[in-house]
Parts: sequence; structure tokens; C-alpha cells
Amino acid sequence: MQSGGRQAEAPGRGPRVLVVGGGIAGLGAAQRLCRHPAFSHLRVLEATARAGGRIRSEHSFGGVVEVGAHWIHGPSQGNPVFQLAAKYGLLGERALSEENQLIETGGHVGLPSVSYASSGVSVSLELVAEMASLFYSLIDRTREFLQATETTPPSVGEYLKEKIRQHTASWTEDEETKKLKLAILKNLFNVECCVSGTHSMDLVALAPFGEYTVLPGLDCTFPEGYQGLTDRIVASLPKDVMVFDKPVKTIHWNGSFQEASAPGETFPVLVECEDGDCFPAHHVVVTVPLGFFKKHLDTFFEPPLPTEKVEAIRKIGFGTNNKIFLEFEEPFWEPDCQHIQVVWEDTSPLEDATPELQDAWFKKLVGFWVLPPFHRASHVLCGFIAGLESEFMETLSEEEVLRSLTQVLRRVTGNPWLPAPRSVLRSCWHSAPYTRGSYSYVAVGSSGDDMDRLAQPLPSDGKGAQEPLMEF
Repeated sequence: MQSGGRQAEAPGRGPRVLVVGGGIAGLGAAQRLCRHPAFSHLRVLEATARAGGRIRSEHSFGGVVEVGAHWIHGPSQGNPVFQLAAKYGLLGERALSEENQLIETGGHVGLPSVSYASSGVSVSLELVAEMASLFYSLIDRTREFLQATETTPPSVGEYLKEKIRQHTASWTEDEETKKLKLAILKNLFNVECCVSGTHSMDLVALAPFGEYTVLPGLDCTFPEGYQGLTDRIVASLPKDVMVFDKPVKTIHWNGSFQEASAPGETFPVLVECEDGDCFPAHHVVVTVPLGFFKKHLDTFFEPPLPTEKVEAIRKIGFGTNNKIFLEFEEPFWEPDCQHIQVVWEDTSPLEDATPELQDAWFKKLVGFWVLPPFHRASHVLCGFIAGLESEFMETLSEEEVLRSLTQVLRRVTGNPWLPAPRSVLRSCWHSAPYTRGSYSYVAVGSSGDDMDRLAQPLPSDGKGAQEPLMEF
């Protein structure tokens, strides 16, 4: 990062730099800046009482569960998160093995161990594999549109549905089997919504979808929790760098601000916090989630951001993906089960049914992953749900969530006497005030260029000067 406004810096002190946001991006920026002798006056302003942002590990059910980030996707040498985790000794032998790093998954979710239908019967895993093969072959073909300036249809969802309609014309099975095939495909659409962090694949732009780079390596987890990574980064910083419980209200930029403790010195940026504290700085690195930007765009920057940056923030998609953990006294699944798929037979990707959320929110739940046991009495499932249904789930009480999912599991397993889970834990990323969702996607009407525009630093004169005041 270049420094600007050096005429305002006291001799020998170097510029004051503020990082807004103590998630993995903010911590990574702070760690890198701390290594440079020119940036000895650095602070990270974190709105909450903890660092890590959407990396959040909690002690529950007798072990550590990931309320936020779960896996390292593509754990191999080209992955900076994998490199850091390996450097800090946070991964197991299997994840570190060369064999694991060479596995090619194509970036697709693996097949389930068992698949249950809403009628209470098991779905043929051969049929599930057939539909998964079709679905992911179509996902792979979206890369053909990477360099296209305009696509018809414009979204990933519409493209997939168009191709699926063509395939259904050649299906020769009975109507019940055809209906089941479409229901399986609907589940895979919901899985892809979780992967992309969107309510619907109809919202995801087709042309830039292939920009996502899939790295080799079988997805792995942190045995002691993902948060161990951010904890180690925090521990590497000087003790006075992190400032917690300090939510930022407004960033005043491109100005001339003074501080009583530094008479005669002026600063081009002033960061005003919700508690009234103000931090003058020469440079600010802004790493807050895009969902927060969208919510507070009109008040977070003074003067307002340039039009091209505002448009980028509005156009890029940002959705919600939540987890629901269920703990059982005894498992109802087989010992070697890893993934339970739930298929709703009255759903289809080719139908645009929009039932009331309160009546059908749980149908967006793609199924459950079996967590490795923390101890002999540990039996925990982790379900994933994305989109508006996920956000509606956050408005329910834990008792309502537990009751609804107990009914779902009794229905799909065909066992009306299945014991209810003894406890539930869930994430609520949409209602988290400093997050407002989970992660971004390139929405219809936007492109990867909007991501680049958002990341561009703001110049000191607001008109294209070379030395930046704010980095994103």
C-alpha cells in the first residue's frame, strides 16, 4: 500500500493506518501491514467482542462446532488459507498429505450416504447419482460462457432449467419416477444455492459464473476449530493493535482533520464510531461484509462514495446461508453415514411455486451432514439452508425450529416415533447487525468487474490521484 498525505505525518512516526473490521480479511491486512516497518501506527477496529467475523467456532455438544466457515475448499498449495493453516500446525495428517492435496473434486458436493423422500421412503442412490451426474455436468458447462459479453438466458438457474427441460423430453420412465427425478434435481439446486450464497440460482449471472477457480484437494476441516486460524493471526499482532466493541458509524474521508494530541498535524480521514470516539488516520482499509455495506451505504461514508463504487455495491449479490445443528441421544443413522439427503417429492426446479415461508421454509433445507463424534455420547447432525427461507428461520424461536425439524425427520424416515433431538444450535447470519448475510455472488446485471471496482482504493483528491486514502 502506498502512503498519501505524508506532509501531514510527524517526522519518523510514519502514517496512521486503520483497518475497519476484524474478520479474516481485516486480520490478514493487519498482519501484512505489521510486517512493514513503515506502518507501525496501526489499529484494527472490530465492532464485536471477538475477532474472526464469519469464522466462528463454538464449544457445544461436548466439542467444537463451526457456526460459520466450515471447510477449507481445495486444500492444496495454491490455497492461502491452507498454507496458513499448515504453517500454524492446525490440520491433521490426512489433510496435509500429498495424496489429499491432489484429489480433484471439481468443486462439487459429494453424493449422500442415504436419501430420504418426503413420503417416508428411501430414494435409490443410483437414481440420485444419475441426477447428480446430469446436474454437475451442466454446472461444468457454464464455463463455456466465461468470455461471453451477453448470454441468453442471463442466469445460471435459467440455463440449468432450459437444459433440464430438454433432457426430460427423452426420459422414458413412468410419471412417478420422472417426478422423483425432478425432486432430486430441486434438492441439488438448493445445494448450489448454499454453495453460491444465494436465494435462487436465477439471481446468479451465467457469464461470470465460471470465473470461480476450483483448486485440487479434498475439502478438510480444522480438528480444533476454524477459529484457531484467526486466533493465531491475532496472536501474531502487537497487543495494542486490536480494538474490540468499537463499531464504526461513519468514515469521513478526503478531508482535513486534526487531533489535540498532534498539534499542527492534519489527517485526510476521520473514523467516527457509534460510541462517539473518533480516530484520525492517513489511510483506512475497509473490510466490512458487503451485507453491512448494503444496509448502511447512505450513512457509512461522508462524502458519499463515487457513483461507480456505489453501483458495484448495489449490483453484487449477497445472500444468507445458515446452519442448524441437532443433537440426539442416540443416532437414527447408520455408523458409516456421512450425509443425509432430504428430497421433497412435491418440488421441481421447473415449477416456480412460492408457498408461504411459515408453511414450507424447511423444504429449502438440503439435508444433514453427520459431525464426527466428539465423544461416545456425541450424535450431532448439521443441516444447511440458504436464501429467504434461511432468513425466515432466524425469526423463529429455537423451540419452533426444533419442533419443525423433528416433524420433518419423522416424516422422511417414516418413523413417527423418532425421538426428538435433545438440543439445537443455529447460526443467524442475516440478523447479525455487522454481517447481514453470509457471502457474495456475481448477480445478474453485474460482473467480476464490479468486484474489481469495489476493491479499488479511493484517491486522496477523489478524482483519480495515485496515493490512496481508503482500500477495500
